[in-house]
Parts: sequence; structure tokens; C-alpha cells
Amino acid sequence: MKPNTAQLLRHGLLTLLVVSAALTTYDRLVLRPALVIGVVDVAEVYRAKEAEFTQILTKANSEEDRQKALFMARSFATRLPVALEELPRECGCLVVLKAAVAGATANTVDLTAALRRKVSAP
Repeated sequence: MKPNTAQLLRHGLLTLLVVSAALTTYDRLVLRPALVIGVVDVAEVYRAKEAEFTQILTKANSEEDRQKALFMARSFATRLPVALEELPRECGCLVVLKAAVAGATANTVDLTAALRRKVSAP
């Protein structure tokens, strides 16, 4: 029994529909998220913390104030690498230095503020 033209057309349209749905799903769930690049300006965050540390240290009147400033600097030094490791997991994207990116695109996300929050949190 030979399939007629109407059956072939229905099978062809069903195949087209299934393939289109699969490609759309792949595009939305796999491909587009992989194209997102997070950029972070580590130098800016570092300079801001360095300025804060210097200001506290120069205004310190007692040894206790100096120790507090040194503890803040040590704490920052331990939190920065941890925060940089967490950023790619949180955004689900590749994270690079802002200086390594020639220009912003629709696929770049600036994560500098997120890094600043992470290293400022106690």
C-alpha cells in the first residue's frame, strides 16, 4: 500500500514542526546563555578598597585602629579570589577582565558591582 500525497505532506509537516521546536529549544536553553560574557573591572574594585584602607590607616590614632585597618585588608585579600570564583557560577557565563574586552555588546554583562558587593560583605 503506497502512501498518498496527503499522508506524505502531513508527515513532512510534523517532522518540520518537531525539528523547529527542537532547534528553538536548543537555541534558547543552550546556545544563547553560552554566548553571554561577564566582564569585571578588578582594578577599579582594588583601587577603591586600597583608597579606603589608606584613608583608615592615615586617620588611625591608635594601634587598635591600625589593626582594624590591617584586618580589613587581609579580609579583602581573602574574599577577592573567592568572589572571583563565584561570579561565573552565579551568572552562568564566562567572566573576563573588562580590559580584555575591546567593546561592549548585547551579550556582555558588567559584573563589577556584584564583585564590589561580594568583597564588601562581612
